[in-house]
Amino acid sequence: QVQLAESGGGLVQAGGSLRLSCAASGRPISMYAMGWFRQAPGKEREFVAAVSRGGNTYYTDSVKGRFTISRDTAKNMVYLQMNSLKPEDTAVYYCAADPKILARDMAAMRLPGDWGQGTQVTVSS
Repeated sequence: QVQLAESGGGLVQAGGSLRLSCAASGRPISMYAMGWFRQAPGKEREFVAAVSRGGNTYYTDSVKGRFTISRDTAKNMVYLQMNSLKPEDTAVYYCAADPKILARDMAAMRLPGDWGQGTQVTVSS
């Protein structure tokens, strides 16, 4: 099992940027597909982005061209760079990992097994 800890959330105006970080410990992330999910108040958790063990990336349509997922295997970190933020991006963002589920399966909402505690992102209009 890998332990995940998100950071970098906060309050930002529409059009602004934030970079979320996910620190992994206990296992090397090279063994895992890594993903970001989010959950807004009153809504179900939804897929945002994922990166496969081979480095392929997947995004939900609403963030394509605005968000970028990346990883640093030497630091055991995963990042989500979020640009051109919109009020509808407001949510708690969760980092997630799974050694067996593929990144493309995360994009199809197959939920990973390991989760962080989440970080709040609020975008004001």
